[in-house]
Amino acid sequence: MKAGNKTYQDAEDLPSVVPVFPLSGALLLPGSQMPLNLFEPRYLAMLDAAMRTDRLVGMIQPNFKEGEKCSENPKLCEIGCLGRIISYSETGDDRYLITLQGVARYRIVEEMRVTTPFRMCKIDPFKEDLKPVRGADKMDRDGLLVAFKAYLEANDLEADWDSINEANNEALVNALSVMSPYGPAEKQALLEAPCLKSRAETLVAITEMELAREKDGENFSRTLQ
Repeated sequence: MKAGNKTYQDAEDLPSVVPVFPLSGALLLPGSQMPLNLFEPRYLAMLDAAMRTDRLVGMIQPNFKEGEKCSENPKLCEIGCLGRIISYSETGDDRYLITLQGVARYRIVEEMRVTTPFRMCKIDPFKEDLKPVRGADKMDRDGLLVAFKAYLEANDLEADWDSINEANNEALVNALSVMSPYGPAEKQALLEAPCLKSRAETLVAITEMELAREKDGENFSRTLQ
């Protein structure tokens, strides 16, 4: 896996302890990119620390199953994704604009006791994410595009079909997963899918369920009228 100027060939290339950035609804996948606007002091400190070391940050969602709201230190999901800082700029008004590129998913082993304002976790990286993607040639590309097109039409949305048709299977599935307007639970399911084929199937299933809910809502509205 290559991210920016760095190539990660095996788990030994990755740290065992990383700073983590809890962000609900955010989905970073191996190979995909995520722009971030950092302004909270603890995350500015996190970025400074990452830039001084290996430039890696562990994106993670708060554990939505716990129902915690507005907690300073919410419980975390078990699985997140490591991202390498591949671009960085200062705005002059105490913000950092950065872009992360996904390197590998990881499982949290334990959260460390730290004196830093940001959280640190010991992790177990998904070694398979550093190898060529699996399942790209087995996914149902046509089925995915049919579901995606139906969702766009149902919501009066448009897409750049030239770019979509030119994208390879891995880029297509990951881009649609990242851009999808679904909630934290759905984003976590896409992250945890074991291979690209499974992620594509998960995305199609989520999209079809969303379309069914929208249709049921329309029928209910007509009944009330």
